[in-house]
Amino acid sequence: MQFHRRDALKILGGATLATLADSAFAKAKPLRVLILGGTGFIGPHFVDALIAGGHKITLFNRGKRDPEAREGIEQLLGDRDGQIDALKGHDWDVVIDNSGYKPTQVRHTTELLEGHIGQYIFISSIAVYNDFAQAGIDEDHELATLKDPTNETVTGETYGGLKALCEKIVESVYRERGTIIRPTYIAGPGDHTDRFTYWPWRVSKGGEMLAPGTPNDPFQYIDVRDLADFIRVCVEKNVGGKYNLCGPQGAVTMGSLLEESKRVTKANTTFVWASSEFLTAQEIIGEKAKGNLMPIWQPPVGKEAGLLLVSPARARKKGLKFRSLETTIRDTLDWQKGRPEDKQVLKAGLTIEKERELLEKIESK
Repeated sequence: MQFHRRDALKILGGATLATLADSAFAKAKPLRVLILGGTGFIGPHFVDALIAGGHKITLFNRGKRDPEAREGIEQLLGDRDGQIDALKGHDWDVVIDNSGYKPTQVRHTTELLEGHIGQYIFISSIAVYNDFAQAGIDEDHELATLKDPTNETVTGETYGGLKALCEKIVESVYRERGTIIRPTYIAGPGDHTDRFTYWPWRVSKGGEMLAPGTPNDPFQYIDVRDLADFIRVCVEKNVGGKYNLCGPQGAVTMGSLLEESKRVTKANTTFVWASSEFLTAQEIIGEKAKGNLMPIWQPPVGKEAGLLLVSPARARKKGLKFRSLETTIRDTLDWQKGRPEDKQVLKAGLTIEKERELLEKIESK
């Protein structure tokens, strides 16, 4: 599973709550929420959403990436790899485990916090699934397994299996008080992986642009603020169970993503569509690909055919709502423009030079 095993290892901006009806958050009592993590990309959005609900937040992390100082936020310092004493002697209503990648880490926190919290929310990934050979995978699909379950080295190949083992620990300790969240590719302001950002950013530059596959190929993501809003729903309504967090199946295609980006940016971009066979031969995708050159997009064939068509039906029934594609594109680009100069060269996607080389090869055929 090329995408998740490798890319999911790289999973700030203010969150808005406009997409959920006010009634979804009505009259929730303030709760004490512990976030294991709370910095990086998604953590600050969780903080924003929960603060908007009036909840009292405690962050536990290593203190290497200090979040924005906010009144009323308690910070405890430690390390998931054996230094969690700072969590002792406290009680919370809910814990959001945003930094558990190894079973040992999760076992230590679940056991230490048992009896001191009510609900344990674990942020997992769709990478836990064994395959994506069919569209519409739900939360009961077969999970990935490891050849050596005792090996906790996190790599592209072990990531999904390790997350699956972490899930099982949460379920075994907290049972119906456990909540498993499985996001797909996460997009929006603060996404330092640049995977979603690459597409609207490149469209904004104009000219001929190489586009992968066909305009009808599926493209699926979750806006980080929609993820954060759903986490707030889970906290306030004590939602248990397992949930895929991804956009509606088939709602966005590669074509609609690029055309909407063109409309939003008012660029003069024209799209040159390259077949998966061509991209494979040029080592842009496939086993010989060097880097994340066609981020998120995946040829809708074989064992990965359903990768970008995962079902979010269960989460939608519990209150998952979605911002528009336009909103995600516009806000992501606004955030990107404000990044430091050294962040303006994106980590994902083709360089302009490589793209030009590929376009010339297509045109010479």
